Formats: sequence, C-alpha cells, structure tokens
Amino acid sequence: MNTAGHSEAMARRGLELTPFRGLRYDPDRVGSLAAVTSPPYDVVVRPDGLHHLQSADPHNIVRLILPQAGTPSAGNEQAADTLRRWLDEGVLTTDPEPGLYIYEQSDGNGMLQRGIIGALRVSEPEEGVVLPHEDVMPPIVADRAALMRATSANLEPLLLTYRGNGFASDVVERTAEQPPLLSTTTEDGFHHRLWSVTDRAEVARVQSDLSQRQALIADGHHRWATYLRLRAEHPSPSPWDYGLVLLVDTVRYPLRVRAIHRLLHALPVADALASLDGLFRVRHLDVPLPEALAVLADAACAGNAFLLAGDGAFHLIDRPDPDLLTRTVPADRPVAWRTLDATVLHAALLEHVWHIPEDSSAHIAYIHDAAATVEKAERNGGTAVLLHPVREEVVLDLAREGVTMPRKSTSFGPKPASGLVLRALDL
Repeated sequence: MNTAGHSEAMARRGLELTPFRGLRYDPDRVGSLAAVTSPPYDVVVRPDGLHHLQSADPHNIVRLILPQAGTPSAGNEQAADTLRRWLDEGVLTTDPEPGLYIYEQSDGNGMLQRGIIGALRVSEPEEGVVLPHEDVMPPIVADRAALMRATSANLEPLLLTYRGNGFASDVVERTAEQPPLLSTTTEDGFHHRLWSVTDRAEVARVQSDLSQRQALIADGHHRWATYLRLRAEHPSPSPWDYGLVLLVDTVRYPLRVRAIHRLLHALPVADALASLDGLFRVRHLDVPLPEALAVLADAACAGNAFLLAGDGAFHLIDRPDPDLLTRTVPADRPVAWRTLDATVLHAALLEHVWHIPEDSSAHIAYIHDAAATVEKAERNGGTAVLLHPVREEVVLDLAREGVTMPRKSTSFGPKPASGLVLRALDL
C-alpha cells in the first residue's frame, strides 16, 4: 500500500458520520422489543433458528433481512411490501429529528460495549478511511444489493472499529448517563440500550473527532461492498452516498475476535482424513468440544492447526508439510498473511487437497458457532473444519498494509442486534 497516498487521503478526509432520522419499532405495536430483534442476517444460518425468530413475533426484523418467498426476487419484493405495510400501520415509526444513536450492549458478566450508530460516508479502500480486511463473495453482495434496492433502506448496521479515546467517546459516556430511548434484554442474555444525540454541539464534537480517524470493518464486508455498489448506481449527491454503521472505539471497548468455521457438505470426515496422509499430522481426540478447542488453541500457538469433526469425534490436524505450503500458498503476500490458518485452509486444503470451491454454497458453509458446525456435519455426513481465532492486531496490521485476508476469516463481536434502529433512504 502507498502510505504516502494514505496520509494524503487522511489529511483530506477521515470518517464522515452524519445524523439520520431512525426508523424504530413502536413498543406499543409489538409484543416486545426483544421479540422483534435478531442477530445479523449472516449469523442466522439454521432453518430452525430462522423459524424461531419468525415465530417470536409477526413483526420480527428477520422478515425484512431474510425474507422467505420462494425466489430471491420474490423475497425482496416481499420485504419491500412488508416494510411499507409496517410503516403505514405504525409498527415502525420515524424519529422526529435527525440524530446519532448511542448503542450499548452488556451481558451481566462484565462485558460492556458502547458505540455510535450513524450514516457514514461510503469510501473506497484506496482512500484509507474505511479499511476492509477480508475478501467478499460476489453472489452475496448481489443478494444484499437487490434487497437494499427493493426496500430502499439500510436494515441493519455494519460493525466498524476505530482507535479514538477522544471527544466522540466522551459524548458516548455522557449520553449513556441519561435515560435511554429503549432498553431490552434478548433471550441470549444480552442487555441492549439505545439513546439519540440530537444536540448540534454534541453532534459536532463527534463529527470533528471522527474526521481525524480511520476505521476497520469488523463485521459487514459484504454490506460495505453493497454500499459501494449502490452508491455507484445513484448520481451523487444522494442518500446512497452513506451507509448505516456502528462505530466502536476499541481503546475503550475492545471487541472479542472469534473464528468463523467451515462446513464441507459433500466431504465425509473419513475421506478428508485419508487425503491428508503425509501432508499433515493427524491426531484423534476422544474429548468433548470445549477440551478439543483447548487442544486446538495450544497447537495453533506453534503453527497452522485445525479440528475436523462430523463422525462423532474430533481430529486435530497440524504440522503441515512445508513442501505443500510452498506449492500452494501464494508467495507474493506478507508472511503474516501466508501463515494465517485461513490462508492455509483455503489455498492448500480446500483448493489443492480436497478440491472444494470456496464460493459455492452447495459445497461449503461459513458458520460462526462451533457447536452448530459440528452438529450439522454429524447430521448431514459432512466435515466440520474448526479454526482458532486470529489476533486483532494481526487483522489491523494487514488491513493497514492493504492486504485482505481470506473471506470469513474472523468474527468480531459482540455484533449489534438487528431491529433496534433502521435507516430509510427515501424519508
């Protein structure tokens, strides 16, 4: 990456966060605020989880972010019709004046995260303002773009992080001392609170501070790519120049970084292991999942390591053959990228050993929960590949170098709940 160019971009323009009139559920028109929220769209992967959310309340946000209507186009139109109907019926109402929103999550066990939700100016990676760290899959971007076009709305915020500890975070702290607009506890035990900042002086303090900052996309690469695509489709200036984000200052509120696991639908564990002869060390583990993950963590300290599961047991594979890595891992990237577990998994194992296309949902699924990945593999006869998380500093260093990690390499959290505040682009 051209660091001089980045310095010039940062001197010209940093993060530009603007207030907007949020769409929020009227608590008198729904069963409860908790019952209408959901995890982000890409975390709701199990059909029973989708059905559970749909059954929780007829107005659950999942009916907008993951519409079910036979075909994708029919689903998008259904989501648009549903959104219009909820607006007409007063289920969703528009806040009276533009504001930034302070969002807090806590779990009662010491985890506390606060950030600012607003409409952020969309920028290309070359500007060095919003830094991606993962590649995206074009079909998913196309899917999200079609939904946003149909609804003309940002239905859930992306999660971005920045290193601040400045005036913007001071505003967050002051605001959190006031009574919130809403407060709810979801069934996962997380407490959620939301405030609105409409005072012009406070908004200006936030904007001035953030104008000197750059951000890392922690969660939402496909939606950020969608923002870029839709901005290009609409003449500027327009509401499509901005996208809905949650900005978290990790100086004050460090995020957790977790792995995203792989489910290989058509590859039985026995076949996966047989193909590794001479290429990886394989050790059978007859232990429960938590202990297996602990063994994986220890092995990952010494080099590339993975857990395979799906046959009722766990198999640790580590110590890859150096010749295999030399043959399969691209040599034109930094060492930190070449030695990532996700790099070795995709370049060596998926492409050259198992011959599995990574961009086909028929062959591979990306799942955030280890237990769910193993359960689905055991039920369907596939292979679960469990990974150890990447350290946050590795992610940030690569992003600043302009080097993207293999897709779905990390899961930052906690992720914002969907359904607490939406942004309509035509209001």
